[in-house]
Amino acid sequence: MNYSSIPSAQSVVFHCKAQGIKNIIISPGSRNAPLTIGFTEDPFFRCFSIVDERSAAFFALGIAQQKQEAVAVVCTSGSALLNYYPAVAEAFYSDIPLVVISADRPSNKIDIGDGQTIRQDNIFERHIGYSANLKLDIVHAINSKVIKDKEAFKSSKTVEDEQKTIQAFNDVELNKALRLALLDKTPIHINVPFEEPLYDVLENPSVTQFVDVLAKKNDLKINSFQDFANIWNTSKRKMILVGVNYPNTVEQKLLDILATDESVIVLTETTSNVHHPNFFPSIDSIIAPIEKSKDNDKLFKALQPDVLLTFGGLIVSKKIKSFLRVYRPQHHWHVDDKKAYDTFYCLSHHFRIGPNSFFIDFLEHTRKIESGYYEYWKSVKHNYQKKREQYISDIPFTDMSVFHHIVRSIPNNWQLQLANSSTVRYAQLFDLDPSLNVFCNRGTSGIDGSTSTAIGAAIYCEAPTILITGDLSFFYDSNGLWNNYIRPDFRIILINNGGGGIFRILPGKEDTENFETFFETAHDLKAEHLCKMHNIEFIHVTDEISLKSSLRGFYKKSNSPKLLEIDTPRLLNNKILLNYFDFIS
Repeated sequence: MNYSSIPSAQSVVFHCKAQGIKNIIISPGSRNAPLTIGFTEDPFFRCFSIVDERSAAFFALGIAQQKQEAVAVVCTSGSALLNYYPAVAEAFYSDIPLVVISADRPSNKIDIGDGQTIRQDNIFERHIGYSANLKLDIVHAINSKVIKDKEAFKSSKTVEDEQKTIQAFNDVELNKALRLALLDKTPIHINVPFEEPLYDVLENPSVTQFVDVLAKKNDLKINSFQDFANIWNTSKRKMILVGVNYPNTVEQKLLDILATDESVIVLTETTSNVHHPNFFPSIDSIIAPIEKSKDNDKLFKALQPDVLLTFGGLIVSKKIKSFLRVYRPQHHWHVDDKKAYDTFYCLSHHFRIGPNSFFIDFLEHTRKIESGYYEYWKSVKHNYQKKREQYISDIPFTDMSVFHHIVRSIPNNWQLQLANSSTVRYAQLFDLDPSLNVFCNRGTSGIDGSTSTAIGAAIYCEAPTILITGDLSFFYDSNGLWNNYIRPDFRIILINNGGGGIFRILPGKEDTENFETFFETAHDLKAEHLCKMHNIEFIHVTDEISLKSSLRGFYKKSNSPKLLEIDTPRLLNNKILLNYFDFIS
C-alpha cells in the first residue's frame, strides 16, 4: 500500500480512518493528489469520483443522511471549494456531519496572481461547525526547495523540531474538527496547504499521529419532568407538531400512547416519518378552510393549543407557522439533543434529549384527561378527506391529479426522496403509505441538489429509491446524473409543468411576459436527451390514461434506471390547487 510523501496528507487520511469515516467523495484535481492517493490506496475507504463539486457534496450529503455518519468530500484548490457551499449550508441546518477536505496552495502563493488560488481559510465561516486550517509541512517545503533553509521560518529550531511542532498542531486541529463533526452532527472544513511535488509516494508512512478516538455521545438525563408533567396533565389542548424526522427514531408504542389521548392532536408532515391513523398528516387541509371561514378567529382559538410540543427539524407548512405565530400557545417545548429554533416566537423550554428518550421518561409522569380537542378535529379531518377524494375525481389532468396517482403507485417499503418547492408541498396534501421512508433537503429548502442527494442516498439503501422532482429542480441539478453510481432500481418521476409553477400561487402573480421570464422562468425543456446521454430509460406521458399505464410497469426490475417525465398544463395547475382549498372549505 502506498502513502503520500507529504506528512499532512498522511495525517488527514489517518485521522479519518481512526474515526471510522469510510465514504470519501473525490472530485478530480491536481493539488488534492496527495489526499486522493492516500484515500484510494487504502482499502478501508470506499471512494467515489464525482466531477462536479456541487453535485459531489450533495451526493455525500445523501450518503450521510442514510448512514447517519460522517462522509468526506475532497477537492482541489481554488474555485472548486466554493461549489461545496450549498451542501455545506444544507448540512449545517440539517445537522449532517459533512467533512469538507480541501487542498490549498502555500500561503506565499495566495493573492500574488497564481492560478487556482483563493482565500480558502475559514471560507464557510458562517455555516460551519469548525474550520481547521492546517499548517504547511516544513520538511516537504524544504525538500521541494521552495524554502532553502530553516531561517526562512524565522525560527531557531531545527527542521525536525519545527516539523514536530507543525505535526502536533495539525493533530490537535484534526482531532478537534472530526470530534465536533461526529458529536455535534455538524459540517466541518479541513483546509490543507500542499507544496509540490504532489505525486510522490512512500511504501511506509513517515509520521505517527496522535488520534483522540471518539467516545459515544449519550442523551442527557433530565433531572425532573414533574413540573412540566403538571402543566401537561392540566392542559386540555395539547398539540404535537413533528418536523423533519429520521424514520424509526421514536418507538411506535410511544406514538400509540399519544395517539389515544383525547386531549392531544399530533400534526405530522410528509418528512416526519411518524404514523398513526389518529394523526393529522395534511396540515394545510385543516388550516386552509379555517382561513377562509367567516368564523376564522373562533375556529383558530379552538385549535390554539395550551401546550405545543415539537420535535424534528424544519416545518414545511407555512400555514401552521402563520397560525401558531398569531395564536401562540402558553407553553412551547422543543425536544432535541442539539438545538431548538424559536419558530413560533414563543419557545419556553428546550429539552436537550432525543425524542425517544424524552417520551420514554416523560410519559411515565403523564395521565390522560377528558377533552373534546381530538374528537372535534378528527371530524374536521374526516370531512376534508372525503372532500379531497371528491375533488380529485372531478379535476382535469394537472399537478394535483398526477400526485394523487403517483403516491398511490409507489411500492411499499421504498425510499422516497422529494425535491423542494412545489414537489414537497404537493406531497403534503396526500397520505403516504407508512412503509415509505421519506427524505427532503429541508435545512435550507433549496432546489439545487435534490437529484444528487437522492442518488447518493440510494447507494446504501437496501430498498429501491424513487425521486419525485419538479422541472426546475431537475434541470438545475442535471449534473447529478453525471456519475457511475446510479443503481438500476433508481427511479425518477419528473413533473414538468414548464416553469416555476409555485410562483403562480404566490401573491403578486401577474400574467405578463416579465413575470413568466423572471419569476416563473417558463421553458420548453425536456429530459429525453439527458436520459439518453446518461443511459437512463426514458418514458414520457401527457395524459391520465398513459400515466396510469406507465406507472404499472415503472417500478419493475430493470437493467438501467428509469425516468418518467409527466407534462402538466402550466397555466392551469395553480387554479386547480387554489380551488382545492376553496372546495374543502
